[in-house]
Amino acid sequence: MTLLFDDRQVAATLDAPTTVAAMRDALLAAHAGRLVAPPRASAPLAGGRMVLTAGQLTDEWYGFRSYDTLGHPAGEQLVVLHDARTGAVRAIAVGAELGSRRTGGLGAVAVEALARPDATTLGVIGSGGQAWTQVWATAAVRPLREVTVHSRSAARREAFAARVRAELGIPARAVGSAAEAVRDRDVVVLATTSVTPVLAATDLAPGTHVNTVGFKQVHRHEFGTDLLDAADVLVTDSPAQAAAYDPPMLTAVGPYPGRLRDLGAVLAGAVPGRTGADQVSVFCSTGLAGTEVALLDRLVRVGATTV
Repeated sequence: MTLLFDDRQVAATLDAPTTVAAMRDALLAAHAGRLVAPPRASAPLAGGRMVLTAGQLTDEWYGFRSYDTLGHPAGEQLVVLHDARTGAVRAIAVGAELGSRRTGGLGAVAVEALARPDATTLGVIGSGGQAWTQVWATAAVRPLREVTVHSRSAARREAFAARVRAELGIPARAVGSAAEAVRDRDVVVLATTSVTPVLAATDLAPGTHVNTVGFKQVHRHEFGTDLLDAADVLVTDSPAQAAAYDPPMLTAVGPYPGRLRDLGAVLAGAVPGRTGADQVSVFCSTGLAGTEVALLDRLVRVGATTV
């Protein structure tokens, strides 16, 4: 029987610790060569593209995620999970919630691996769904005592802070500038749709860890090369995907490719992560292929029901 999940069921079933654990396992499997995760593929359409990411956990499952860039207000993502032994479709998820939680989980694994062990404050630039799941998942790996948030809309950042207080029980406040949001924060999240930098690296305190979720290509980027230059530790969840972007990612040009480390390798102890309290660490999230399918597999395993 094929299980079908919508956003409501995903949100009701996938808690943050489960999501983070699934992403940690996927990253380690990719490093070990068990998770096959090729760079994303896309097909040009009138007005946009159809994008496909696929993955395979050897002898267990395979599947894909598809989405479009056509900009339709009701556009939805599709994630399909196949049984590797039979080829049968085990589960399908429709909507944005699974992918958003996947990205939040990857960010939380980066925080767990790279942020200072005593990190308790979080600054967020952005107030959308991706910003929310970053905070939601990070709260599962660090005992957050305060969240500050800035976005262009005063109403949305106030609503975001209120949601953090109500749903996560963490003190949170909206602030009037990006610089104020990140000042003296242990962890910083950039989760915007901006095509130009939203912060200056000089606004960061020594020892800050930064997760970048939004645009990071050479022609559009929510941060500049000043952040990459300031980073003592520069990490991504998929160096292969980072190198395959067209136009290229900022980390794929100039001096940065040789500095870019694989988060799975850091988790496995194959390469170092943070080695000093004052180091600035930066995680450039690309969305390791197959991780949505891995999370759908975990969703099935925790016993969600059919529609």
